[in-house]
Amino acid sequence: MSSIPQNRQLIKNLAELIEAHRVIFNQERVYQRVKALMFALLFGFGRQTLTQLLMTLGLTESDWSSWYRIFSAGRFDSMKANEILIEEILNEIPAGDLIVVGGDGTQTARTSRKIEGTGFLRCLRTPPFKIGIHQAQRWFNFSLMLPLVNGFSRALPILWLPCFTAKSHRKQTIAYKEWETAVVSLNWLRDQLKRLGRATQSILMLGDGSYDNLKLWKHLPKAVILLARSAKNRALYEMPDKQAHKNRKYGDRVRTPQQIWQERKGWLRTRLTIRGRKRRLRYKVKGPFLRKGAPDCPLFLIVVGGQSYSKYGRKKHRKPMPYLVNAIQNDLGEWILPLPIETLLQWAWQRWELEVCHRELKSNLGLGHMQGWNPNTAVTFVQWVAWSYSIFLLAGYRTWGLVDAPPVPTRWWRGSQRWSFNTLWRSYRATLWTSHDFRPLLALTTNDWARKESLFQGFKNSIIGSARL
Repeated sequence: MSSIPQNRQLIKNLAELIEAHRVIFNQERVYQRVKALMFALLFGFGRQTLTQLLMTLGLTESDWSSWYRIFSAGRFDSMKANEILIEEILNEIPAGDLIVVGGDGTQTARTSRKIEGTGFLRCLRTPPFKIGIHQAQRWFNFSLMLPLVNGFSRALPILWLPCFTAKSHRKQTIAYKEWETAVVSLNWLRDQLKRLGRATQSILMLGDGSYDNLKLWKHLPKAVILLARSAKNRALYEMPDKQAHKNRKYGDRVRTPQQIWQERKGWLRTRLTIRGRKRRLRYKVKGPFLRKGAPDCPLFLIVVGGQSYSKYGRKKHRKPMPYLVNAIQNDLGEWILPLPIETLLQWAWQRWELEVCHRELKSNLGLGHMQGWNPNTAVTFVQWVAWSYSIFLLAGYRTWGLVDAPPVPTRWWRGSQRWSFNTLWRSYRATLWTSHDFRPLLALTTNDWARKESLFQGFKNSIIGSARL
């Protein structure tokens, strides 16, 4: 019989993080209810709706309306909670280090057009050759990337903002485009760094192709570096000649990124540690260039060469990838890369952690399961789940770091270098449940019913978890 070791330090770190947010609640009972709902997220096995969470807590005979008013009446202020959260996360990052953030949009599917922010969006579950639409809300996930350890990192949401479309059903929420929400988030982060005495720290933002946006390049806040994936046919122009007429803002058009990576010559090589493995990368750096419409924002083009690799005995090929990053001027007035090329390439790989964050939020915490009809509730429900996710992950990070993973109770697999979200969940449940032993649920005989007792004993974990706080 295997068991998962109970980790009291994990629960202590979680309790300290939750207690740090006590100041945002005006009443003690509201604080205790929010804390109880967070623990219900750990033990709920069904859809993560408010009533299901109350069933997990065993409050089947209680009135649910007082719990609902936590979110409908504005008793949970997500912006105040995020201000405390960013302060707790920055305690893990030295004052002189680079702050890396990532921005990405995501959706929560809805079943009614009457829910705040619901509109028709592209359905990501449909195949590319037959694109469909569905009713959903659009959100902007602004996450802070934890410092790299052996090529590993994690994305912790520090701001989760509604990014509803102009045609969506809205009663009080302002419609925003993704690039506008990114600018709002970056300015908010700058204000928080100034409040915490870290105004001189540099910010690097990672984005996918949606953020290689002309308006975002034009409105990018000062002292912010944006590394965004670009298109293979992106139109770029040289800097104007100093002897050219003053009204000339652009030089000649240069080759597209696809034409640049098709050339065999000019490749540079480097070795980077990415997710615990040494990888050889080919790259080209060209520029500075300009995009038409943003003459005051010089950009460097970074082209990463494709790679061939084998996975499960099958040969695969990764296509070349172009990136754009804004340039800075040195003391001589020359335009140079804002960071070393190795740093930019290494962090470009970590942008996928945002997609991992979305998957874990939706699959494990049920992001979007709560369907509030009140305009405040429809927004606050989602923001509360994202905030709880960051609290749970930050407690695990303070307990183990990134790569000091706890043991896995299986003979066929000893765990990965970086602990997974499921490992964190098992540790929470094993520590909070009375019984943390794994018992076999399958009896090897079909005749001896006396031995079936192990089957019911194995279900003890689930029964206790559903009945206890």
